[in-house]
Amino acid sequence: MSQSKTTESRVRVRWLGRVPYVEAWDLQQRLHAGSDNHLLLLEHPPIYTIGRSGSDSNILISAEETDADVLRVNRGGDVTFHGPGQVVGYPILDVGGRRGGGMADTAAYVASVENYLIGVLDDLGVVARRIQRYPGVWLDVGGPNPRKIAAIGVRLTRGRSMHGFALNVDVDLDRFARIVPCGITEYGVTSLAAEGIDATMEDVVGLLAERAPCLLGDGSASVEFAGEVFRRSEQDLSAFSRGLGPGVPISPARAPDRPSSPSTAGSGTAVPVRLGRRLAEAGVDLDNDIGWRKPSWMRVKLQTGDNYRRLKQTSRALSLTTVCEEAGCPNIFECWNEGTATFMLLGERCTRACGFCLVDTRRPETVDTGEPRRVAEAVRDLGIDFAVLTMVARDDLADGGAGIVARTVDEIRRHAPGVGVEVLISDLAGSAGSLRTVAESKPDILNHNIETVARLQRAVRPSASYARSMTLLARGADHGLVIKSGLIVGMGETFDEVVATLADLAAVGVRIVTIGQYLRPTSHHLPIARWWEPDEFAELKRIGENEIGIEHVESSPLTRSSHHAGSVAQDLEPDGSTLVKLGDKSGSESRADPSRLR
Repeated sequence: MSQSKTTESRVRVRWLGRVPYVEAWDLQQRLHAGSDNHLLLLEHPPIYTIGRSGSDSNILISAEETDADVLRVNRGGDVTFHGPGQVVGYPILDVGGRRGGGMADTAAYVASVENYLIGVLDDLGVVARRIQRYPGVWLDVGGPNPRKIAAIGVRLTRGRSMHGFALNVDVDLDRFARIVPCGITEYGVTSLAAEGIDATMEDVVGLLAERAPCLLGDGSASVEFAGEVFRRSEQDLSAFSRGLGPGVPISPARAPDRPSSPSTAGSGTAVPVRLGRRLAEAGVDLDNDIGWRKPSWMRVKLQTGDNYRRLKQTSRALSLTTVCEEAGCPNIFECWNEGTATFMLLGERCTRACGFCLVDTRRPETVDTGEPRRVAEAVRDLGIDFAVLTMVARDDLADGGAGIVARTVDEIRRHAPGVGVEVLISDLAGSAGSLRTVAESKPDILNHNIETVARLQRAVRPSASYARSMTLLARGADHGLVIKSGLIVGMGETFDEVVATLADLAAVGVRIVTIGQYLRPTSHHLPIARWWEPDEFAELKRIGENEIGIEHVESSPLTRSSHHAGSVAQDLEPDGSTLVKLGDKSGSESRADPSRLR
């Protein structure tokens, strides 16, 4: 796994929103294997967890009596509840001089977490203390009614921490009446809201982030904070483009001189109200107008050659869909004239409607089970050396479409041995089993795009999340695959946010990253906030490779996920030896084994 090359002492604090427990657990484990310091802050859907020393008898209800899952985990402590209105913190830290694992070391670390939370509560005007025999943070210690406001359960291994704390902000306290919290019978549980403290989740997360260096001891470390926008409502996540028609295609001839209201933005056409609200919540300036004329470095000449026409004819004859056409890729002429194309599996209709994407969002059609074979035949007949397979999101399918992706990889191996294969997949709705299906087909590269920085996720990908994508990438690395991801810029992100995202990608095991400029396809899509300069793309490449430690960053205005995919794969040489060229069809041994790329 790539590691950051920076030596500065810092804590990478991330607010991840609401994350299923198992996804957060898998993400923790991947980060724990690295060396950077992280503090993940999030909420969980309702779940009861039982630590290593916990007893099932401390859950007072049956599974039929609750909508919450019950899970035994490898932290210390007994049973506790996690749910909405409770901020959960997972410090994944190098604990320094502590050996990690001994009782004394663990006790000292727990005390440091308690002191950290006591400081945060003090900032809120709440007097909190420790009770020596009961880990956690308490109110009214020494008084007639001690009550716990924060639970702590940690694990130290190899000098690194995982698991952490749960601070009750405005959680449903009735949930704790269904268990014996932490196995403690004599004292109760409380929350900030129950104590009359007017503090939002956003307020508390801000204070936790501000005090994060205290977790490292002397408090001298710096904080790098990033996170998804705090959702004022869990509703209104429907795709902005559905029901609004296809939108007005973006062209200079259609553009007025200036936006006319806050519901219009950068490219001079109206922005749908729901999209505008999400952008405003994310801090994007809707009155910004960058103008319509593309800068010189964004202009692509029409170049229709023999290979372009042949590939187009073949894809039509075999009833195949290419993302090159569906997504309006600016590199279509270059790639097709080189005989390279990205095939889009599972039809041409996506169950999601991301803010940047031109792919059709009508109701998907029936899965075409013959598609894998036809794609493989096209790869063979076109003489492609490196095949890139992408997919529409298919949330209507039990496996998210993973089976078709895996079958297509298998068919390419059978019909075109020696061809390298990259798969660019959706988040598969967070299913570890669906990802396993894809992984077991052993593609040379597994690609899943994070697309944008954490702050803009809800506006850009209303049906996805930063945490889910990071978890998928982490799980993919744990399967031993070469992992790739990508971002598009120009939607309102800052340079520092992109750098922070690169650091996160490296931390979960991503080895290849693509970064390119966003182009707005229609008036119902995200406006362009700005054009990034070529020098900025070059600087992101330098930082990603030389400072953060990602093996290859493909970064330019016209870069897209599959641009130069084959040549990039060939360049991965971890031990300095000559890597077998992907696409060399001289024999069955010519296809690069993913283990050689690791």
